[in-house]
This record gives sequence, C-alpha cells and structure tokens, in this order.
Amino acid sequence: MIEDEASISELICMNLEIGGYEARPLYTGREVLELLGAEGGAAGDLALVDVMLPDRDGFELMGALTASGIPVIYLTARGDLASKVRGLTLGAEDYIVKPFEMLELMVRMEKVLERTGRARRVLTFRELSVDLDRHIVRENGREVPLKPMEFALLSVFLKNRNRILSRDRLLDMVWGTDFAGETRTVDVHVANLRRKLAGCGPIRTIPKAGYLFEDDEVCG
Repeated sequence: MIEDEASISELICMNLEIGGYEARPLYTGREVLELLGAEGGAAGDLALVDVMLPDRDGFELMGALTASGIPVIYLTARGDLASKVRGLTLGAEDYIVKPFEMLELMVRMEKVLERTGRARRVLTFRELSVDLDRHIVRENGREVPLKPMEFALLSVFLKNRNRILSRDRLLDMVWGTDFAGETRTVDVHVANLRRKLAGCGPIRTIPKAGYLFEDDEVCG
C-alpha cells in the first residue's frame, strides 16, 4: 500500500487485513525503491499505488515495480482522462479514482491476482477448505458435495470475510448482473450452506442489510 496520507493508508490496510490479506504500508517513493532493492518481487503480490506522493510521481514507480514482477493498481484522486490513460499505458492492471468502495477494490484486486496467477487457489476456514481449481470442498477431511452456485457463494463469502454483503450484491457477484431471479434465491442457498457445512455457521444474517461471514481470527 503506497500512500502518503497516513489515515487513508491505515484505513485501507485495516480493511485488507480484515479481508485476509497481509498489507505493508509505504509512504514515499524512496521507501518503495529501497524495499524493492532489498526484496525484489518477494516484496508483495500486488501494489496499490497513489499517484501524488511527496517525493516523486507515483507513475515513476511503475518501472521498478514492473521490473520486480509486481502488478499495480493505481488508487488516486487524479481522475482526469490523461492521467488514467497514462497509468494504464504504463502498464497498470487497473486505475481506481478516489473515493471508492472497499468492496469494489477487493473485487478488482481479486481479478488482478487471478489474472496474474497470484490469487489464493485454496481458501480455508477452521476445518473447512475450498479448492477453487478442482471445485472440491472438504470439512474435517471429508469431501462435501456442493451445487455450482453453492460453491460460488461459499467462495465469495470466504474471499469477503467480515464484510456485509447485500442480497443484491451477492446476486451480482455469484449469479451475474443478468440474473432475473429474486433475492430469495440467496436466502435458500445460504440455508443450504449452513445445513451442509458446520463451517458456515458464522454466516450471520444482518437485518435489512444482507449477510456477513464472521471470522474472529482475521479480526484479531
């Protein structure tokens, strides 16, 4: 997380850690170059970069990050077309203008990590494991068969722990924006997950808001 505003950096890093990521805050271009010089590509799987840094333009860091094999998403208040075009032309995977929703950032991050082969391919929670490549769910070592939409819904919950997801949002993320069904579909599939998997007990119903997969270990 390369952002010179400490409050913004802290907020984003906190949300990333709640979502199960390890976040490393850096505040200047010099810190970035020093870290890359010491660790190279091992410094991280993805860089979230502000453009307006105190010691150098965030665009200037693209070469060093690219040379280290670290994909970049720009997070910046510079929303003019010229800046967007420059960032993407330099090789950024995405360009997000502030302010933005954390859920949107997490979804876009996941897409970049998947596209660059860095996404988590096995999701775990207590005795539950979800193999995204083989579409296999195991709990306590026992394989539990799930229907395709149940598997997709469980994957979304595990990727977005401790985050309230509305029924409409879940419909978009799992069934797609063209789905013509009702939000009751989500309720039925959540009930099925709770019935089939003890590890889905932490899926909480939030009145008038949606659902939340609560993971106390991530929060701590």
